[in-house]
Amino acid sequence: MTILVTGGAGFIGSNFVIDWLAQSDETVVNLDLLTYAGNLQNLAALQTDPRHVFVQGDIKDGPMVDTLLALHKPRAIVNFAAESHVDRSIHGPGDFIQTNIVGTFHLLESVRAHWVHMDAASRAEFRVLHVSTDEVYGSLPAGAPAFTESHRVEPNSPYSASKAASDHLVRAYHHTYGLPVLTTNCSNNYGPYQFPEKLIPLMIVNALAGKPLPVYGDGQQIRDWLYVTDHCTAIRRVLEAGRLGETYNVGGWNEMPNLEIVRTVCALLDELRPRRHPGPRVALAPRQERALDRAHAAHDQRHQRERRDGLEGHEVLVELRGVVDEEPERDRGGDEPGDEIDLAVVVRPSAHRHDDLRRALRLDLAHGLHDLALRLVTEEAAHRRRPSRWYGRRRRGVDRRASPVAH
Repeated sequence: MTILVTGGAGFIGSNFVIDWLAQSDETVVNLDLLTYAGNLQNLAALQTDPRHVFVQGDIKDGPMVDTLLALHKPRAIVNFAAESHVDRSIHGPGDFIQTNIVGTFHLLESVRAHWVHMDAASRAEFRVLHVSTDEVYGSLPAGAPAFTESHRVEPNSPYSASKAASDHLVRAYHHTYGLPVLTTNCSNNYGPYQFPEKLIPLMIVNALAGKPLPVYGDGQQIRDWLYVTDHCTAIRRVLEAGRLGETYNVGGWNEMPNLEIVRTVCALLDELRPRRHPGPRVALAPRQERALDRAHAAHDQRHQRERRDGLEGHEVLVELRGVVDEEPERDRGGDEPGDEIDLAVVVRPSAHRHDDLRRALRLDLAHGLHDLALRLVTEEAAHRRRPSRWYGRRRRGVDRRASPVAH
């Protein structure tokens, strides 16, 4: 058996591929265009693994995708391929429209053409899982309940708007054509192989290099943080047991202001890489105070970014049958009368409390601090030298009567 993963050389995609092959003998065909955020070094451990088949290509290339589907006959497709940085979408939205909307459309068209010609048994087992973001829900006011799958979509940036559009396309292909799709919306991921434009790796690289730490505005924007391998666990479970046409939120129960994340990273770097020589470099001890004193306040479009996002603690986890490691005590009520709950929480993210996030970061830093910093700094320099493109739970009220195709 085979699965097709798109965008599998990026941050979340590469972690998913590595995690999948660590737990399964199933072949993974990995399709990635290798734009600035895709890196084959993320997959170096799989270079000699015959179960990993890498193909460099674009999901917008219909004939190529058609060929891959016909050749490998995957039983499932997991779509990570996307442009995913808010700031880049503000400066250059065109690539987000092309990849996230047009690319998803072409992928769905190729998959639909392949699926309709499968035999009945293969059609029944086939799945398409589309990975999306909680940014499609917009911003939460202070004190408001966290997002659930029933929250209306209110994107506030070209990035989130393009992802919302792709989510709608995926849903439409289920209701119009009966394509067996699943969608996940995740909160902010962190962990190995993250490109250093994102907050945590950027803080690590800049602090080690003695550079200022670019904290936007007052640093009080609140994000929910999810460790990437916990996200991968959720995706596997949704793929295995998710209900067709449904949307599942996946988060970390771990809302923290950006400034607190920066302080945590600085404190851990002080502990693991104390200053050896006196001097004014920001990256050296006492890093926590010196670095924060020099943090930038960016008064541009980014200052208008959402003040808070978060996925509700109970809804945030995938409600699929299985074993729960640990679940915070909370009211499980609030379900609408007649809305049958036939799934159970199975994923407990390792970072659903602040001290767990600190432990996860410390473990990553302690095991690969020097290699991480060297790799990220080297990659950043290499990308600057060459031109780069600027580039839960189920949703209630799904009406399957709209689909003319039985499934």
